Amino acid sequence: MRARHPLRPKVPGIWLFSDERARAGLLTLAARLPPGSGIVLRHDRLPSGARWRLLRRLVRLGRTRGLTVLLAGTPAIARRWGADGVHLRQRDAHRARQAHALGLILSLPVHDAHEARRARRAGAHAAFVSPLHPTRSHPGAPALGSAAWLRLARLAGGQPVALGGMTAARARQINRASDIAAGWAAIDAWEQKAARRLARAVSPFGSGRIENGGVP
Repeated sequence: MRARHPLRPKVPGIWLFSDERARAGLLTLAARLPPGSGIVLRHDRLPSGARWRLLRRLVRLGRTRGLTVLLAGTPAIARRWGADGVHLRQRDAHRARQAHALGLILSLPVHDAHEARRARRAGAHAAFVSPLHPTRSHPGAPALGSAAWLRLARLAGGQPVALGGMTAARARQINRASDIAAGWAAIDAWEQKAARRLARAVSPFGSGRIENGGVP
């Protein structure tokens, strides 16, 4: 089977993580991403058919806007459904060899040194190191802070991507403070951007065109 990516593919620097709790539709959020960004589709609670349809719509959008789409799941399903890559949970890191054999972009989450070393051994192209800052998706979870985040980013190998309370301004801040060209990923930042755009589209009298992505 011919690989669609070289051994070390170009990894986007800006990412959207899907979240079923988001108020805006995922396609609405994806349409707000800068060209060349990436999307990690989770939505694990969707039935398989609905999840496949959502992924295919993201892939079509990605082709028109230069977006990279990863599926959280197994390499075999990611390949069969037409994703650009797979986001493996740590418990599935042993499937990394299959992801490489299928020519998929491979990412793993990293929360501590043990997981960082596992991501390096797996040859992950991207390591989502989190949480850098406190985040709504994990209320009460301790944040790593800059120093600990940088240690894990260096240990993980591949492209480090900061996740957890991230914004573009915070990404610039961590890159200025280190020699790592880190990417960043978010959920809330993109939803807030979509909400601001929606608010501008509505007139003071409550009329105006309101976009509805229609996808959970």
